[in-house]
Amino acid sequence: MRLLTCRSIWISDIHLGMRDCKADLLIEFLDATESDYLYLVGDIIDLENMRNGWYWPPSHNMIVKKLISKAKRGTRMIYIPGNHDMALRSLAGGYFGAIAIAGHVHHETKDGRRLLIIHGDEFDRIIRTNALLDCAGSASYELVQMINRGVNGLRVKMGYPQGSLVSYFKSNLKQAARYIERFEEVAAREAKRRALDGLVCGHIHKPALHTHDGILYGNDGDWVENCSALVESHNGRLQLIHWLEERERWKQPSPAIAA
Repeated sequence: MRLLTCRSIWISDIHLGMRDCKADLLIEFLDATESDYLYLVGDIIDLENMRNGWYWPPSHNMIVKKLISKAKRGTRMIYIPGNHDMALRSLAGGYFGAIAIAGHVHHETKDGRRLLIIHGDEFDRIIRTNALLDCAGSASYELVQMINRGVNGLRVKMGYPQGSLVSYFKSNLKQAARYIERFEEVAAREAKRRALDGLVCGHIHKPALHTHDGILYGNDGDWVENCSALVESHNGRLQLIHWLEERERWKQPSPAIAA
């Protein structure tokens, strides 16, 4: 597999400790990439889910080892805890080995744009004034994921690719679609309030890269439903990587990421 070299990578919502984490695909992505900066934008370890029972296969341990190894080899790595690994927020300002821990940070792209890097559950609390459906964190989410595992097992046996029921619901349920729209608006407004050019977040498991009222909104997605990341080239260009769709072409020998 050829190497994807870039200036920065953002990944979030890995949910290590959860059965639906696509650990093997993330291991592929980590093996195929090198970067100067690597931002872990929250919900890396699902401490909330692990309260209901221990689940930690060897592949999850391998991801932790690979991240630590990258940091030791010189990748500047910043871990921004989310709502599922919130207990780690008390460590903000410190280090776990060579990995810095922060509540949020600013990143300047190579072409000079200043971005807020934050998990995003903060915006969730602004939007939520009642018991609104939350596809990324409710008990219904867990139920749909359990059903999805069974459906995907049948799809694989029949020779079809795996799919995500949660992603389908987010795209097709008006309530969920409106929630995502509001989330993006509130996030962009916060970046604008801070006089920044944009932001990168996670939390809602919906990869995106576009502008709201002239403010860049980037969401790196997740490694439960979408297997996605946001990357910055060495000249500052931002690009979403959907690993399930793009992994095959990275097996072909050719230059890494386009400038």
